[in-house]
Amino acid sequence: MNKFIAHFGLGLMKLVVHLPRSTQYALGRLFGKLLYQLAKRRRRITDTNIKLCFPEFSEIERQQFVKKVFEENAIGFIETACSWFLDPNDLMKNVTVQGQELIDAALKEGRGVLIIGSHYSTLDLGVLLTATLIKLDAVYMQNSNPTFNRVMRESRERYFNHLIDKDNMRDIVKSLKKGHALWYSADQDHGAEVSVFAPFFGVEAATIKTAAKLAKIANSRVILLSHHRKPDDSGYVICFSRAPDGYPMDDDVKSATLMNRAIEQQIRKCPEQYMWVHRRFKTRPEGEKDLYAG
Repeated sequence: MNKFIAHFGLGLMKLVVHLPRSTQYALGRLFGKLLYQLAKRRRRITDTNIKLCFPEFSEIERQQFVKKVFEENAIGFIETACSWFLDPNDLMKNVTVQGQELIDAALKEGRGVLIIGSHYSTLDLGVLLTATLIKLDAVYMQNSNPTFNRVMRESRERYFNHLIDKDNMRDIVKSLKKGHALWYSADQDHGAEVSVFAPFFGVEAATIKTAAKLAKIANSRVILLSHHRKPDDSGYVICFSRAPDGYPMDDDVKSATLMNRAIEQQIRKCPEQYMWVHRRFKTRPEGEKDLYAG
């Protein structure tokens, strides 16, 4: 049954990518409204995240924002389909690139560039568009569904220089030491064992130590990458930004604090396009209660 559902889903994805962009967005927003009503657990998680990170919102503002998050993430699902089944070069005419000179200068140094990405709703499409701008290696996590994982990997292998499993630290370090540009995300909760606690939107969040350690071990430059859909739906923005001054530091907590603050600044450009549906604060400092309980 799972295999049938996967193939059915892939079939729908292949159909949707050939619709006009305006129709895709309309379908995405409609699907997002439906998910908001049906996905009660994800709605509660998202509402908790927004309550924690945007305490200035009134209850009505928060509810409206949560609905918008569901719509944007549903559009992101369609954009993922586009990244899997369309040529991203065909989309580049609608892309605005900011900070291209930063990544070009970093690559010219020849000592590897660690590109810190985050989980925006445009994740797959944004990173794939970036791979049309620069030769890019990418760290990825396998999909739990074998059918989806195969299609995802095959689509990414068309454009990325090299795909590396997130647990293959040897090849990750090797990529940087060879002078490659490597995409790596640093904004999800992977548990206390590999993390330190640092503020993220004012909330203590388990933040992985690996990004800072990679930059130090490989002596690589660090560039932040963000991407979002333009507010008028006319295309996308790909933005390369400088790493915080002093990053990485010898102190893991200070490094994590700097990076979280930098990622937060990028998210605030289009906050509704971030994946607030994930339990960003699931790991708590010892003695603290589960923020998502109830």
